[in-house]
Amino acid sequence: MKNRWTKLGTRSAALVLGAAILLPGLTAHAATTYTAKDSDTFWKLSQQMNIPLQKLMDANPNINPLNIYAGLKLTIPGEASASNKLTMNAAASAKPIQAVATASGKTLSYSKVLNITATAYSAAPEENGKWGAVDYFGNPLKLGTIAVDPNVIPFGTKLYVTGYDFSGLPTGGFVATASDAGSAIKGNRIDIFVPGSAKFVSDFGIQSVKVYILN
Repeated sequence: MKNRWTKLGTRSAALVLGAAILLPGLTAHAATTYTAKDSDTFWKLSQQMNIPLQKLMDANPNINPLNIYAGLKLTIPGEASASNKLTMNAAASAKPIQAVATASGKTLSYSKVLNITATAYSAAPEENGKWGAVDYFGNPLKLGTIAVDPNVIPFGTKLYVTGYDFSGLPTGGFVATASDAGSAIKGNRIDIFVPGSAKFVSDFGIQSVKVYILN
């Protein structure tokens, strides 16, 4: 169901270990250095540091949001550097306080749960246009690829999706990554990639699902 004819261009240029994200209008002495953890994303950092997500994203147009990893040095705006340091220290030592049990019995920590309207799409050419069967970043579509409105669920966010009823998806729920977009996917909507023919995938229809934003 995804219409990707207005899809944006592919982003690239992964960060190099030790590189810094520089934010406009700030001098070096006004910024704070933060060492990323494996679970960090731009969205999580914006929430923890009380910094607008769009400011981080717009300031780093060549940064791949799927490639923030442990040990990476990030530069955080320093308007309130003392406060940010306290927030970062607290975030680094904070323990998960919310968890969801998966169908396999694994426990996943999450920061937020959303009630979302979901549709599904296949790798069929008519659903993917001239870009072919790839996501927003040029990666091949696979089970676990989800198209989102990045203003609601930022790219790179890990998700646990449950509450659907469809034989083409794992029973009970599955872990996914927000790595695709589409002009028809706006607001509290997601489009789930499902392997199979367009006819088979269309049987998914429109369903209400729960989406857990994972830590």
